[in-house]
Amino acid sequence: MSFSVSVSPGSSGSLDWLNIPSLLIALVGLLGNGAVLWFLGFRIRRTPFSVYILNLAAADALFLCFSFLRSILTFSEFFDLTCEILLFLTYIFYIAGLSLLTVISTERCLSALFPIWYRCHRPKHRPVAVCAGLWALSGMFWLLPFVLSDSFHHNIFTFVTILGTWLLLLTCVMCVSSLTLLLKIPCSSQPRQHPRLYLLVLLMVLVFLLCGLPWGIWDSMYFLSKIDPIMYWLFNLLACVNSSVNPLIYFFVGRLGNRRREPLRVVLQRALGNELELGGRTTNTPHTMK
Repeated sequence: MSFSVSVSPGSSGSLDWLNIPSLLIALVGLLGNGAVLWFLGFRIRRTPFSVYILNLAAADALFLCFSFLRSILTFSEFFDLTCEILLFLTYIFYIAGLSLLTVISTERCLSALFPIWYRCHRPKHRPVAVCAGLWALSGMFWLLPFVLSDSFHHNIFTFVTILGTWLLLLTCVMCVSSLTLLLKIPCSSQPRQHPRLYLLVLLMVLVFLLCGLPWGIWDSMYFLSKIDPIMYWLFNLLACVNSSVNPLIYFFVGRLGNRRREPLRVVLQRALGNELELGGRTTNTPHTMK
């Protein structure tokens, strides 16, 4: 498996300094997503919704980790030797994050449109099974170059078509479900029981469309043509912002309407689990509020 790297330190020259903001944002994002992983993994009782958020935080953290490594390597002479493998790993976690966000928005949409059906047809362990399937599906993209083997260069168009089609499909489903959710909220009394969850989903989708989608489009074009180095750094910066801002959204939504100072764990719990899940139990219990 071999590709020609379209953007390298040599091609950007004095533009390498533009990589510094991406490094700083990635570090901040790793801290934020790490805090979310800690709280949801060990300190807060999980709900079906928080299982998706836990996996999304893991995908964002891994994406930022490999983006950080790629950014560091732009200052190294070994960039061309390792960039390709890091790019594939980064893309896996990008697709995993996009897939999880699509499932989150779709489930919220279904819960608003068909609350009774959603409550009666939601298996207890479905979030875990769905997340495992999405991780496995994202990992399959890593196997594509090896399956295509030596004929990969002759099937480059097929490879890019697969990646682009999957990206387009996920984005369309996410946009339709989010738009439906946005239009449904003012017309329904049901979402008023848990407005934070719906606001949370809509904000995350909006940030992805503004910051995360350009990187996915660039990555699909990466194998076909060279990209302007400035645009490369800009897309990378926006992608880091997309994966770093979600923890801020969680804590922002959790603090809405509450001016008193509270532990971050309580704020996160309010944003993700303190609203009653349809057919579920509230997590605002003495056990979790200790």
